[in-house]
Amino acid sequence: MEFSHRPVLLDECVEALAIKPDGIYADGTLGGAGHARAVCEALSDEGLFLGIDRDQDALDAAAPRLEGVKARVILEKSNYADIEQVLRKHDIPALDGALLDLGVSSFQLDNPERGFSYMHDAPLDMRMDSADGLTAADVVNTYSRDELTRIIKEYGEERWASRIASFIAENRRKKEIGTTFELVDIIKAAVPASARREGPHPAKRTFQAIRIEVNDELGGLERAVESFIKVLAPGGRLAIITFHSLEDRIVKKAFAKHENPCTCPPGFPVCVCGNVPDARRITKKPIVPGGRELEENPRARSAKLRVLEKI
Repeated sequence: MEFSHRPVLLDECVEALAIKPDGIYADGTLGGAGHARAVCEALSDEGLFLGIDRDQDALDAAAPRLEGVKARVILEKSNYADIEQVLRKHDIPALDGALLDLGVSSFQLDNPERGFSYMHDAPLDMRMDSADGLTAADVVNTYSRDELTRIIKEYGEERWASRIASFIAENRRKKEIGTTFELVDIIKAAVPASARREGPHPAKRTFQAIRIEVNDELGGLERAVESFIKVLAPGGRLAIITFHSLEDRIVKKAFAKHENPCTCPPGFPVCVCGNVPDARRITKKPIVPGGRELEENPRARSAKLRVLEKI
């Protein structure tokens, strides 16, 4: 299957990064190299581009798509949360800009073998890195009912989390739940008919929750935001695209903390904590796709772009 990716907010990302032709830029979620190609085309032969992805399929597909660009290109299989180690490995002192396009790529969603989608029948996998140990099947079949309830409620923001977890626990006692469609049927049975008639697919939130757990997406994002800000050169920019409120909340909170790190009580007349800002937000409010992009790519509808600049 071809690794395809329609880059979300492409022009907005390139503009937000304020790319210097001879600068050093990284894409921590390389995917189909849609954003990466645009960044590389803005670089001269003195520029450097670092592409990172957990998915070897993404790296294999990105390599030929970045051929012919003037800049030097380095591709690295790694978790973006490990950006500091990756930079040390390649003797890169700092970044002039970085991009993170969070979530699951179109390829991962549309490739039935990966088990990300509730629209295709496949083994319950959902690993972004196929070398990782924990799979969706492990979560569904080995986590306690209380653990499942917590994950589905917190990561999926699913109002029927407890009921879904109970139905999963009941069904797996009879037979191990091994495929996406088996899980979908259980979720449909758990969600009341009135709720199934409204809103998104009844399995959407539960699948999101399990995927986040399998890949430690929120924990990885918290570590990554701090690490990427740390390795930015003065004037360097970090652009992050999120696709649900949990991700956006983490990014928004981290950006605000770096812009205003003061921990003094609100009533203090002067700051005495000594914490000083090391970055400023370029976007107080997130940038969202326009109407034309939404028509061409419905998957972009929940995308939000936030941008930070290192002081």
